[in-house]
Amino acid sequence: MAKRWTWWKTLQFVLALLVIGLAGRSLVRNWDAFQTQPIHWTPSPGWLLASLALVWLTYAVLIEAWRWTVLSLHQRLRYVDAARICMISNLAKYIPGKVWSIASVATLAARAGVDASAAVASAVVLPALSFASAIVLLSVTAPRGLGTITPALAIAAVALGVTAALAVAALSWPPALRLVQRLLPRSVPPLRPIPPGVMVAAVAANVAAWAGYGAAFVCLVRGLLPDAQLSWYQATTVFLSSYLVGSVAVFAPAGIGPRESTFVLLLTAPLGPKLAVAVALAHRVLMTVTELGGALPFLLASRRRPSEGESA
Repeated sequence: MAKRWTWWKTLQFVLALLVIGLAGRSLVRNWDAFQTQPIHWTPSPGWLLASLALVWLTYAVLIEAWRWTVLSLHQRLRYVDAARICMISNLAKYIPGKVWSIASVATLAARAGVDASAAVASAVVLPALSFASAIVLLSVTAPRGLGTITPALAIAAVALGVTAALAVAALSWPPALRLVQRLLPRSVPPLRPIPPGVMVAAVAANVAAWAGYGAAFVCLVRGLLPDAQLSWYQATTVFLSSYLVGSVAVFAPAGIGPRESTFVLLLTAPLGPKLAVAVALAHRVLMTVTELGGALPFLLASRRRPSEGESA
């Protein structure tokens, strides 16, 4: 098991370096254009606020979709508690190694009164839903978003999306769940299967949320760089691709580096090299602001509770 895990980590590292290398090569090849291409920053508060609102709306949808899986395991979890768990645990992705986000979800859910096995099951389901639903939507947007995919690749993309959806649905199937259990440490309580109907609804909600992220990206670009015109298909394809690459690059906190490289790699052709870099950096700022903004109220509230108890 340890040897297999080492090979998997090595493969992840190589893939991430490959993406960074390809983005670097693209910038070198287009260095003259990078130096001469103008950037006209024209902030539009309306578009920027719309981008922020859409991102936070997608958070709300994703939180509720995850809460469905917890409730389906005969647990009680208020929406505000689910929001606190998701937003605080989301910050753990800034620590290298994606396992910290899963561990923090399980720990915080257990502290909120969720049964241990249900907490672990929900923690495993959360990233699985995100990853699979991203592939499902990417299989739809990539043919139009990239514009250079052949029919054979388009069919392969759709097949991959269907496979991803079925893989997540398998978490409702006890034999598949037992296979997942074997990959986890022995100290982890037995996982519980999620009802199929809940899994289908959760995948659909995640797909809708990813579509919202793409719309937020379009608003961000229009709110900062009117010269950089992107369609929803292009924006969603780039965003999802960067997310998947960042998820694979477990050594990179929050996918920093590989995600931006994906933006540069996919946006250099439609926007030019300098605008591609500018958009990549602007998007990183957007996501950091929304993630910290979503978690900050819960972090402040958790710090106030002990002092209130002591004063009482």
